[in-house]
Amino acid sequence: MAFHALIVDDSSAVRAFVRASLEDADFARVQEAETGFEALRLLAANAFDVVIVDVNMPDINGLELLAFMKKSPRQQGARKILISTQVDGLDAKRGTELGADAFLQKPFEVDELRELIRGLLGSTEGVSL
Repeated sequence: MAFHALIVDDSSAVRAFVRASLEDADFARVQEAETGFEALRLLAANAFDVVIVDVNMPDINGLELLAFMKKSPRQQGARKILISTQVDGLDAKRGTELGADAFLQKPFEVDELRELIRGLLGSTEGVSL
């Protein structure tokens, strides 16, 4: 089974790290967005299985993207992971209210990300994470 993932982060280093982690884990298709506006365009045009979104971005932040996704029929099945360097209980609480399935603090390890995604997607044949 092929998975479609979206990485939304204004840091090119974080996007590259997450992309490599997912592609090494045989995710079939990974797309990236550097800005919230770019993410909105991709979210409107594609259905994703996993969306990994940074909380703090300069234009549209991760919580605003979650609010959009919550209203989008196309994204109802997507698993949503918030990532951030800041541990703020309010962001995690608001993210959960907006449909986030998990919160991951940066920096994180490849295995930590893969385990989280494996848990969110459940046991799926044909995909090794």
